[in-house]
Amino acid sequence: MAGIRFSFMNYPSLVQLNIGIADRLDENRAESFTLLFCDFSDLALETIDECLEQILRTSDAIVHFDHYYFFVLPYTDKYGATIVKNMFEEFFNTYIRSTAISYPINGENPQELFEAIQTKTKKEHNIYLECLDHPQFS
Repeated sequence: MAGIRFSFMNYPSLVQLNIGIADRLDENRAESFTLLFCDFSDLALETIDECLEQILRTSDAIVHFDHYYFFVLPYTDKYGATIVKNMFEEFFNTYIRSTAISYPINGENPQELFEAIQTKTKKEHNIYLECLDHPQFS
């Protein structure tokens, strides 16, 4: 299977792990990885699974909360995340509401990154990601 699934409650640890790897391996501190949020409302779970299987790399991580999907895309900048999002839209033949933020440009730790994705998603799509308000994410 392309893309590795993690429990939503492990999302902060997964992001922290990617920060650690990026800090160790990416000396120029470019966009080391990107978090991509996608709202897959009104799409069938079987179809979503098929899409993720075809599009994501085995190094990509997947967490989801209901119909909200969050992807950790290592060694991918925002441009690369846009390509992934466009591939999703092509697969489903529909517009996908999404937001992409990158480490370290949009935040230096998981909390800052989650706040950035909440703010940007609220501004661009009028979606407030309450799921990221869990105390474990602070």
